[in-house]
Amino acid sequence: MALVLVLSLAACAGDTAKTETKKEETPKEESKKEDTPKEDTKKEETKVAKTSIDMIKEKGVLVMGTCADYPPYETHALINGKDEIVGFDIEIGKEIAKALGVELKIEDMDFDALLVSLNNEKVDLVIAGMSATEERAKSVDFSMVYYNPSQKIVVRKADVDSLTTLDAFKGKTIGVQKGTIQEEFADEYMQDATKVALGKIPALILELKSGKSDGLVLEEPVSAAYVSKNPDLVISKVDIDIEDDGGSSVAIKKGNKELLDVVNSTIQKLIDEKKIDEMVVEANKLMEQE
Repeated sequence: MALVLVLSLAACAGDTAKTETKKEETPKEESKKEDTPKEDTKKEETKVAKTSIDMIKEKGVLVMGTCADYPPYETHALINGKDEIVGFDIEIGKEIAKALGVELKIEDMDFDALLVSLNNEKVDLVIAGMSATEERAKSVDFSMVYYNPSQKIVVRKADVDSLTTLDAFKGKTIGVQKGTIQEEFADEYMQDATKVALGKIPALILELKSGKSDGLVLEEPVSAAYVSKNPDLVISKVDIDIEDDGGSSVAIKKGNKELLDVVNSTIQKLIDEKKIDEMVVEANKLMEQE
């Protein structure tokens, strides 16, 4: 019996040791569980990196959202018999893509779908003559203003001394290009003048030169280009001040500082080199060839 008792105690002691060993191993399993969040964090960090510049370079394409119904910013045009989206917004997009070392892809959509597509990551940025309003800035980030031209009124040289204020155009005829911000300006600020809206600026220039209209509203760089080629025309002394017109900016997904920095540096370079004004003039020339 003594032998049996000793064996039984030994067996119990052995079982206890095994049990205690298993209990001691448990913290190792818990330690593995504690490591899991770190792995998840790494995955999250990888995801974030793939939505920034690295991801754009990886796919080799910068996707630009726009609404191509707003010349000369962006519009459809037949180039060598092929429908293309052109305009100075497009040229700015190309410069940003060039700075990133990738190609530019344009996604054309309704204006009110642009910011939704941006936040859903269907596009990388939006360039569409868009103003950085307070309401829009709640959901997206905006670049510095890339274009905020003054508005000018071109008149015949013989009339420059008599047409010096907006009030002087009461009862007169004012020309504007269809679908532009100049037409919107005339509708709001020159309601006492008769508006003539045509699709082509050369046609509007002919209207003015022939006396069928008394003035033509154009952005400053565009008006300067036409006046330089028509010595009988001049830029009037009319002071045009459009309130709440903060100019156009590029929209970028909120928090994407890396891309925002590239966009801002590209815009600043274009402004310093006066390239944007050149792009505007070229875009208008292209519109006129249609």
